[in-house]
Amino acid sequence: MSPSPSATLGFSRGTAAEFDLSLVVPAYNEAARLPRTLDGLAAWSARQPFSVEILVVDDGSRDATAAAAADHHCGCGVIRLARNGGKGAAVRTGMLESRGRVVGFTDADLPYRLDAVELAYARIVSGAADVVYGGRDLEASTMAVRRTAARALASRCFRAVAASLVGGGVTDTQCGLKVFGREAARQVFGRVHTDGFAFDAEAILVARRLGLRAARVPVVLVNEAGSTVSLRRHAPTMLRDVVRARLRHGRGVGPMTAVVPEHDVLRAATRIRRQAA
Repeated sequence: MSPSPSATLGFSRGTAAEFDLSLVVPAYNEAARLPRTLDGLAAWSARQPFSVEILVVDDGSRDATAAAAADHHCGCGVIRLARNGGKGAAVRTGMLESRGRVVGFTDADLPYRLDAVELAYARIVSGAADVVYGGRDLEASTMAVRRTAARALASRCFRAVAASLVGGGVTDTQCGLKVFGREAARQVFGRVHTDGFAFDAEAILVARRLGLRAARVPVVLVNEAGSTVSLRRHAPTMLRDVVRARLRHGRGVGPMTAVVPEHDVLRAATRIRRQAA
């Protein structure tokens, strides 16, 4: 299929939602791990009382990530960026191309137990919130895997600095599980320009400046082996990007000028048949 123009904004597949929930999975060089991830997502989706669009966004991988997703039996949607743009670019593309009434994203290694997605979805469809953020620092959050002391300390330090720049009381800006109402997703990600790992912080900043109602839900960390973020290598760039986002939006919020990277839609998602109770 021909790639969409780089200036495309908004949900390009039309305005009507076709799924109850879209779950965007950004992936870069994940061919080996992705089939197992999609097995888990398909099984989880089949247990839900709502319809789920699984949407894999291949961030210009050098391996067969896109093929692994397209060949999987779950019928996930597959988008491939024309070139590697960064996690933020992949998530922005997925959030703006998704077809769900509620739209969220999580990482390709499924680091968090998916019941957090269910909690977030319920908060949004009930009208209690426009956006919901997972929080590793909430009292009810737990870790089923052990983090190294150095990584835990570095993560806490970065979270503290990023939270002070973003504001709004979200003390864990980088938790890789966030869920938005459809219009909130369009309004936020149409303004998020950050292509790298700090895109989460800009999304929270934009949501706060837009006056969107936010909630936080606890998460259970079940896997961190696949994380590609090295705070030692990435923290300076991430902090720079957070500062740039703060300057970009000034005292208010910037216009919807963020672009969707050039990409191909390799396959549209199909509905997963719900398992009998």
